[in-house]
Amino acid sequence: MTDSPRWRSLLFVPAHSRKYVASVHERGADGVILDLEDSVPIDQKIDARRELPDSIVSVGRQGGSVLVRVNHDLCTLAADLNASIIPGVDAIVLPKVESKDWVAEVADAVTRLEKARGIPHGTVRFLAQIESPRGLQRLPEIASSDARMAALALGPEDFCAAVGGSPEFDLLLAPNLQVLFAARAAGLLPLGFVGSIGEFQDSQKLRQTSVHARRLGFAGALAIHPAQVTIFNEAFSPSADEIEWALKIVDAQQDAFKSGLGAFAVDGKMVDPPVIQRAHQVLALAGKP
Repeated sequence: MTDSPRWRSLLFVPAHSRKYVASVHERGADGVILDLEDSVPIDQKIDARRELPDSIVSVGRQGGSVLVRVNHDLCTLAADLNASIIPGVDAIVLPKVESKDWVAEVADAVTRLEKARGIPHGTVRFLAQIESPRGLQRLPEIASSDARMAALALGPEDFCAAVGGSPEFDLLLAPNLQVLFAARAAGLLPLGFVGSIGEFQDSQKLRQTSVHARRLGFAGALAIHPAQVTIFNEAFSPSADEIEWALKIVDAQQDAFKSGLGAFAVDGKMVDPPVIQRAHQVLALAGKP
């Protein structure tokens, strides 16, 4: 995928809460997820859908991505998609994804809605949440199921509940890495960190966990509280030291190229193509040419 969005932080906001929707654009997240699923009571989902046109304009006023998380069951999903596929929506968050066929059905519905509403085909992307062992077993096919796919993320709380465990490091490491590998293999953004999404009060622990996630290869994470946004934005961005290192590698690469060298040393360490690639990735994340 050549046009991957930069989603260091995607902040959930309950779509039925006018109070939170009105101010969420000020939180600095790369994107806002208007949630129609878990955070919205059943008896308020209709009102949440009715408010979506105004909510979409409100949360996107600072230029961040606008996403909508829909429900999984077919009846509610149909109503959610009908309300969500409108101008201004960048992506749909698909929860509890377990098969490529389900993704294909949703994609077909979105295509019809885009056409009916004059939205260019493919405008609306997908972020798939993997929340069960069944979904984990089918990761490769899910990741490559449709051109609309932009990102994958593990739903840590739901996944742990599905296997009868608690959201602890030992249980979450392997499934997170599987999501990471499947996403990268398919050219998608891997989102997440090895921990519980509900732990937002211990900022130091969250920062360490997030930095660790980026070192593993994750590109960003989903936030359920505004306090997580700044931490994610910083953790999933290169540090000043990393940028300095990357610039040094690229400069040395240019000198080596002129000398006909494919590998060379910088600060006593051997530099070869994988290291050069990592340096360019750091500079790309930092917005450096």
